[in-house]
Amino acid sequence: MNTNTLNRSSVLTAARQITAYGVIKALTAATLLLSTGIGFAEHRPDPDDAFLPSPARSASTVPTIGDVNPYGVAFINDHFQTGSGPLRHGDILVSNFNNKQNLQGTGTTIVRIPQGGAPTLFFQGTAPLGLSTGLGTLEYGFVLVANLPTADGTSATAQPGSLLVINNQGKLIQTFKSSDIDGPWDMTVVDKGDRASVFFANALSGTVSRIDFAVSSTGLTKLDHYTIASGYMHQGDPAALFDAPTGLVYDEKDDRLYVASTLDNAVFAVHHATKRNSSDGPGNIIYQDNAHLHGALAMAEAPNGHLLVTNNDVINSDPNQPSEIVEFTKSGEFVKEIPVDPNQGGSFGLAVQRVNNDTAILAAVDDNTATITIWTLNLN
Repeated sequence: MNTNTLNRSSVLTAARQITAYGVIKALTAATLLLSTGIGFAEHRPDPDDAFLPSPARSASTVPTIGDVNPYGVAFINDHFQTGSGPLRHGDILVSNFNNKQNLQGTGTTIVRIPQGGAPTLFFQGTAPLGLSTGLGTLEYGFVLVANLPTADGTSATAQPGSLLVINNQGKLIQTFKSSDIDGPWDMTVVDKGDRASVFFANALSGTVSRIDFAVSSTGLTKLDHYTIASGYMHQGDPAALFDAPTGLVYDEKDDRLYVASTLDNAVFAVHHATKRNSSDGPGNIIYQDNAHLHGALAMAEAPNGHLLVTNNDVINSDPNQPSEIVEFTKSGEFVKEIPVDPNQGGSFGLAVQRVNNDTAILAAVDDNTATITIWTLNLN
């Protein structure tokens, strides 16, 4: 969430794989370099751990028009209907929140990161837009992205924003606005084929909403919309634009929505998430850890069911733990953390894609350097 654009080369080059007891089993040599002198004891492998060549890589997220501050991350999975468009299964999409002048809430682009080759521009919208962390896909071949626009890069001019529906050709086909879309800072998508539920974390109101859609090959039709959780602390912030509810993870087994709330610096659980049609407050806190949480931000679920959350480093700041991804269980046990950048404010959006029983991919953006880092995780 650092708004200073840094034109330095990524140090994420030669790498080693480290096997540890948490889900993040592929830590690169770059992680070791970035961790030097900042309390790396929690990251160190056991003496018996093997060091193997790592397939970790990094790529620029800056398109030709110069947008910066990458926020949202989404995978194109094997069920996505690519059609004749540019997207391929295994691609990663990244949404940009800032324009080339580095004004927050003015980015208009989504960049495609292929499995091989150089990044390319997938989508460019028309200002005013500020494509936020809310980025997802539907198997019918649609990309959904939330936007929270500003006129001048400050929270004082922030607008409620909307949900954009983009087809697999990279063309905008629908825009949804609603009272339940109130500064969408992040979102998660529950894809059921002909039906979908989209959860939004709203920065302007400190709420979480759900919109239910019917989905077909021609687009989305809104069925219902509800505010399902409320009462999260929220405020404008000169550095971060907003400190508000952000990361969302849906647990289908328990019909539970996990919410990372930055200013509360905690992770909440909202029960009966796809069935409730009203709010009963923010839910119950399942993880609150001032030793490792420094403004809980974007969130993803790991293949082992643990949660991964990034930190914005504005709340409960600790210069000895910059730009961390924190892994913890749904029962609230800390597992480990790894850094994305040696400076504060670099970690934001992340996503995990399971490849097979043995392997998963973790992708996380660094908005200090406008890059994405991609790790291959050994699940054995």
